[in-house]
Amino acid sequence: MGNDTQRTARIRRLPLRPLSAAAVLCLAAGAGALTGTGATATTGTAAPAAAAYESSPVGFASMNGGTTGGAGGTTVTVTTASQLTDYASRSGSYVIKVNASISLSSMTKVTSNKTIIGVGTAGKITGYGLNVTNAKNVIIRNLTFTGSADDAINVQYSTNVWIDHNDLSNAYDGLVDIKRASDYATVSWNHFHNHDKTALLGHSDDNSSEDLGHLRVTYVHNWFDKTTQRHPRVRFGNPVHVFNNYYGAVTSYGVASTCNAGVFVEKNYFENVKNPTVTQTGDSPDGNIKADGNYLTGSGGIATRNSSSVASIPYSYSAESASSVKSTVTAGAGVGKVS
Repeated sequence: MGNDTQRTARIRRLPLRPLSAAAVLCLAAGAGALTGTGATATTGTAAPAAAAYESSPVGFASMNGGTTGGAGGTTVTVTTASQLTDYASRSGSYVIKVNASISLSSMTKVTSNKTIIGVGTAGKITGYGLNVTNAKNVIIRNLTFTGSADDAINVQYSTNVWIDHNDLSNAYDGLVDIKRASDYATVSWNHFHNHDKTALLGHSDDNSSEDLGHLRVTYVHNWFDKTTQRHPRVRFGNPVHVFNNYYGAVTSYGVASTCNAGVFVEKNYFENVKNPTVTQTGDSPDGNIKADGNYLTGSGGIATRNSSSVASIPYSYSAESASSVKSTVTAGAGVGKVS
């Protein structure tokens, strides 16, 4: 826990290398040298840029049987808090379409085999957020979350969760917090903005008994826009994969690895970010970071630590060149892009 901005990050600046800007197939990507300001570093074989609108998740949520949410179940449209609360907490498979601005009076429980998806740009959640707890196979997509008196989205004791194409801002606590032995999650194409403690991964420094061997999460194609810290802030998880995200005007740090976590920070675009990565924050002990092919402009250097201890990424994927990530993500992240 603690204040993530209390202590100075340990930064190691790495030399500028004039390497190719081609997109790559990344399964075998190594630790790789990092870039200097305004340059790119990539390795491997050229691959097409990623598609903006996946119909199924990239990364960890594609594993462990996959994440399909309420597919094959009953489809309902909700416009009130009571309807949303009712259907989200039912047993069985549901696709819940949110077609209104709904103000919740408390955190709303989401059970297994649910898709909660906004209609066009109409789906909006205010007041409180969604609590995915003791659940499996949940999709939260195409919703605007703002003004929660707690978290916008909280995930705990849950597996196979896909959080995709949402707009999240101005919660009291976290925007997307994943903790307490949760596993096999993907956070993709979300627009995070105007917030402090953005995306926590791992409950607390003393929760290793629950979290070791879990907290495997992919963060891909997210837009962190005028946010402060935790993009994500990781404890214990290994590997955690952070790739092809755009960081714009982040005021404290980008990615933090603590509590001996293992984070692979790959081909992200950091613009005007003082500390793109840190290996310690708050009162937490050091974590480990491996980095490759990131693009830095107006930003500080990349901190890495014990790269060899970061576990290999266990799924196949393609990553685009970091230099093109800003245009891809700003065009594709947020609501109104999927149906």
